[in-house]
Amino acid sequence: MGRISDQAGELARRLGQEAEAVCRHYLSKGHREGRYWLVGDVKNEPGRSLYVRLSGAESGPGAAGKWTDAATGDHGDLLDLIALGQAHGHLGETLDEARRFLSLSRPEPSAEDRRHRRDPPAATGSPEAARRLFAASKPITGTVAEAYLRKRGIANLQGAGRLRFHPHCYYRPRKDDVPDCKRAWPALIAAVTDGEGAITGVHRTWLDPVTAMKAPVASPRRAMGHLLGHGVRFGVAREVMAAGEGIETIASLRSALPSLPMAAALSANHLAALILPVGLRRLYIAVDDDEPGHIAAERLSARAEGARIEAVKLRPILGDFNDDLRLLGIEALRAAVRVQLVPEDVVRFWVCEGLRLG
Repeated sequence: MGRISDQAGELARRLGQEAEAVCRHYLSKGHREGRYWLVGDVKNEPGRSLYVRLSGAESGPGAAGKWTDAATGDHGDLLDLIALGQAHGHLGETLDEARRFLSLSRPEPSAEDRRHRRDPPAATGSPEAARRLFAASKPITGTVAEAYLRKRGIANLQGAGRLRFHPHCYYRPRKDDVPDCKRAWPALIAAVTDGEGAITGVHRTWLDPVTAMKAPVASPRRAMGHLLGHGVRFGVAREVMAAGEGIETIASLRSALPSLPMAAALSANHLAALILPVGLRRLYIAVDDDEPGHIAAERLSARAEGARIEAVKLRPILGDFNDDLRLLGIEALRAAVRVQLVPEDVVRFWVCEGLRLG
């Protein structure tokens, strides 16, 4: 895998050197403004939400070719942009497309590659295994994963690029599974990332393709990789963000505040240990109404305040915000959340979404 990573890094660097040409080809409905190319999104829709840096260093956050979609919080390099724009399912497709654009031939396989047609397997449960699984997954639109989320009341998937779908995700049965338990199910795949956006793990929710509910297995939800301190992120956190335990809890909260950056830490213990971004000045904590949830919220709040970050707890009406969304509806959820926000954030995050203030 190291050799492929090296090839990807070199291709990303070369694409960065030709950043404007890449943009003119793949984002032809955009235009240049100063040092940036502006367009609507990775699908080349007209607009100004996505901006690509056209000049800069060869690597690092300010490198040429780095892009951010201000509407969704998604970001990456030009290889990521090509992969998303062309809806590639595998890294190899993106590398081939980049070589075609740059008029480079596919590199000759090494002697090692000729002996081993495939990359060596990544260690089970490792970040590398997590990255491969996410790369092998596809967008959730039109899949069982989307149907599952809709059944949970989650219809707004804006900025949900870290959620993907795998049609045949391997499931390792446990002792309490039935003897003939299936070894592969469709799955909702969520990327766990660090503060720089690098994938450190994934969370899997195995699904029943017939009912679009969780698969009938002993443990339909599992995570792998390096999780502590990281989370499933929606948007890029700057001065204000929200954090909570579950993916569905945070996705439900985003139904009320889709422009507020958020992170799902995946468990109460992990929420308490979430690494807070530099520059954060206010943290909203989505509290699950049970003992572990209250303890995690108190611990995270104490850590935030120790770092001179204002901590504000958001409390659901029922057990969690997904319960509120499913059982009470979006308007009740919005009303309950709005009265708990700091007033300036009501203006900032409510008005910009066009939600009714009265």
